[in-house]
Formats: sequence, structure tokens, C-alpha cells
Amino acid sequence: MLSWLRRENTANLPQEPNDESSAGQTERLHKPSPTKPLLTVREVERSFDVGGSKLKVLKGINLELYSNQLIMLRGRSGSGKTTLMNLMGGLDTPSAGEILFQDRPLHKWGDDKRTEVRRKDIGFIFQAYALLPLLSAYENVELSLRMAKVPRSEWKSRVTSCLDLVGLGKRMHHRPFELSGGEQHRVAIAKAIAHQPVLLLADEPTAELDSQMAAQVMQVFKEIVATQNVTICMTTHDPTIMEVADHVYEMVDGVFVS
Repeated sequence: MLSWLRRENTANLPQEPNDESSAGQTERLHKPSPTKPLLTVREVERSFDVGGSKLKVLKGINLELYSNQLIMLRGRSGSGKTTLMNLMGGLDTPSAGEILFQDRPLHKWGDDKRTEVRRKDIGFIFQAYALLPLLSAYENVELSLRMAKVPRSEWKSRVTSCLDLVGLGKRMHHRPFELSGGEQHRVAIAKAIAHQPVLLLADEPTAELDSQMAAQVMQVFKEIVATQNVTICMTTHDPTIMEVADHVYEMVDGVFVS
């Protein structure tokens, strides 16, 4: 359905400099392997300074994500799910442990390098949708392509295909305030997949949706995983949608439980 979404080529990333002559050079991330982890979380801890003490939110997390999977993180508010998602997406760095993205040390990279990865290889769906109110649905999706430095010649086909996939082909020129909450959510999904990420992170993507709309969103997720080279990791409280996941991990007080 979205043939252009298949990642025939991988994104350029800054290379770890071995000497002064290598600074500024780039290398390609290898194509995701079905047998090797796309992302590895190894003995990860995350603590925050609260007053004069340390608040430990994550307490030795181990997790492996493979290509073409739908993974769900389940847990109550405060269990550490969102903190873990931020670490996996390079929005934060662990206090201890390792996070490897395609065998590369995401936890050791600086802000600029992690930003480059997020722009080209990782997609995000936030609860607040993160849409710009003065831009149309089409322009919001197009913005992610601009940021990922996708050639202009590919913009129209990618944007329209993504919006068609989420059922908004006839609403693409409407601004967010002209769309329902469910429609805004689907624009956010289209925006998150437009730049061809290999990993899509979604924080409570169905939390504010009714059961019918939540089912539609999960159907879109299943289609993306089934037909494209994308892994989706999402947090949820909704037990009715967990049956579609490949794996469900439950978090309690910063650790996974059986």
C-alpha cells in the first residue's frame, strides 16, 4: 500500500570520530535485521534529583526490540513507562546501563547525533499530538520530511499516501482546530511515519480515544507493522487492545514483572 515506505536505503548518520580526519564524516546505519535486535536496553537505570536525594525511576531494565514487532509497555502512572520511552528515543540518557540502537551506543552520543537519529530513524507519537495549529494536516506531515531532509520530489507522494493510510485523504488541507481529536491523532500518526522510521514510539496513543477510534488506530498500527519495516513500541493502560501485541511488558515501580 505504501511501497515508498519500505526502507531500501538507510539514513546517513554522523560517524564516531576515530581521529581528527574522520570528524564530520557520515556512515549509513545498516538495514534492520530480523534476527538481531533493533534496539537493546541493558541494565538501564534512571534517577532524578529531588530535593537533596535521588529518586530512582528505572531500576535495571533489560529489553530487546526486533524488527516488525508491536510491543506494549503496560503499567500504572509513575511506573516508569514514559521515562523508558524517552530513553529509547534518545530524548534522555540513562544514569547507568546501555542503550544500543542497531548495535550503536545511543546512550553515549551527544545531543546533535541523537537528534539526527530521531529525525531519520525514529518516529514519535505524543499524547498532545504535537501538531502546529497554523499548518494544515498536509503541511504538518510535510514538516517531518523537511526536518529529515527528504528530497522535495518525494514530499507529495509520501504525505498523501500517509494521510490516505490513516483515512484523512479528504481532510488533508484542514488545520488541527478544524479536525476532531481522533482525526488530529491520525495526523500525528501520519507525521510520525512519513520519514520512514524503523522504530515508532507511541506514548498512550489510545488514551483519549473512544473504543471504536482506539480499534481503528490499532488497525493502522497492525498494518504498518505487517507491511512495512517498522517496529512499534507503545505504552498503554487499555487491556482491550493488548491482544494485538507481539509482546506485552508490565512495569511496576521501575522494573518489569512477570
